[in-house]
Amino acid sequence: MKFSLLFLLSSSVVFNSSAQISSGGTAFTTQLNTITTAVPFVLISPDARSSGMGDVGAATDPDAYSIHWNTSKLAFSEKRTEIGVSYSPWLRNLIKDVHYTHASGYTKLGNRHTVGASMTYFSLGLITFTGFQGNLIREFNPNEYEFVGAYALRLSKRSAIGVNLKYIYSNLTGGINAGSVQTKPGLAMASDISYSYFNKDLSLGTWPAQWSFGVNISNFGNKMAYTVESARDFIPANLKIGSSFIVNINKKHSITAALDVNKLLVPTLPARDWGGNIVSGLDNNVGALVGIVQSFYDAPGNVIISNTGVVTVEKNSRLKEELNEINIGGGFEYQYKGMYVLRTGYFYEHKSKGARQYLATGLGYFNGKFGADFSYLLTMKKNNPLANTMRFSLNFAI
Repeated sequence: MKFSLLFLLSSSVVFNSSAQISSGGTAFTTQLNTITTAVPFVLISPDARSSGMGDVGAATDPDAYSIHWNTSKLAFSEKRTEIGVSYSPWLRNLIKDVHYTHASGYTKLGNRHTVGASMTYFSLGLITFTGFQGNLIREFNPNEYEFVGAYALRLSKRSAIGVNLKYIYSNLTGGINAGSVQTKPGLAMASDISYSYFNKDLSLGTWPAQWSFGVNISNFGNKMAYTVESARDFIPANLKIGSSFIVNINKKHSITAALDVNKLLVPTLPARDWGGNIVSGLDNNVGALVGIVQSFYDAPGNVIISNTGVVTVEKNSRLKEELNEINIGGGFEYQYKGMYVLRTGYFYEHKSKGARQYLATGLGYFNGKFGADFSYLLTMKKNNPLANTMRFSLNFAI
């Protein structure tokens, strides 16, 4: 497909723009202010099981893909070693040759220690780069990688912590120069820290039950740049909090309910007047650590600038925008004989923050040593690029 180098380079300076505002009116409307980061692929759900339940995974039972969701869960795995491989043709309604591939695995070292690793490869397909005048520059296959090393430590019978170290590589241009602007791959080092709590000694009436809770702060690392001269962009630091509840009705039937909430720990774009001065919100040109802290209270809200230059911020709209930045995913999983699985879930993101809203479905099979899962997304609106997204996952226990 054809791709303008001008558009590609603009992605590296998106944080220097400003939030949308209204002018000259008297009525407030919800204003689009999507938070955009570099390397958003590191937040893509890697496995069909979690995807089929509405992108949940902070507190579900551990498996090979827990390194992405919450590494500390691995301390509670009943398997000694497990490997997982997953594949998804990405944005298949728009582009036919973009794909996402993920592989991960872990092994337990005694009763308290677990180590693991994962690799993600995201290919944007074959792209024809053109210059500002539409002239052909070259063809290139932009690609991105993430390499992760993981460690989980069991603190007690019911709690554990985990930590990941990761290297992220993003080559979107192949080093092409746009005029005097020299491009380069984006590089980042980042870390995750997680906690989980599992209580398997509960009951719901006469039915044995399990409740679990998990927290994961992911992708805390340096900012990334794609050109020598441009400002550096945030990578998608994220806070995930989740819980799940499992009821074992009998030896044949069990049901899992899970819920995750997410918030990007990245500054929100401020609202600026026509002269570029901030009129609401905070300056987003800050360091990674300050950006994480600031992300909890920097939303500009709904802003109107009158024709005479008077600035008005709708009452309580800043708090509302902060709450709109929280994404919610939830779902159910039904297992029959511990082998055959049906799943469904829903993911919600506010319309002003990206409007990712979809119903997820999935099915799976696991026989103790080998597992296979499939998920499918049904979007709530027409022309959604995530419509009909499919994922395929395999698990191998040793």
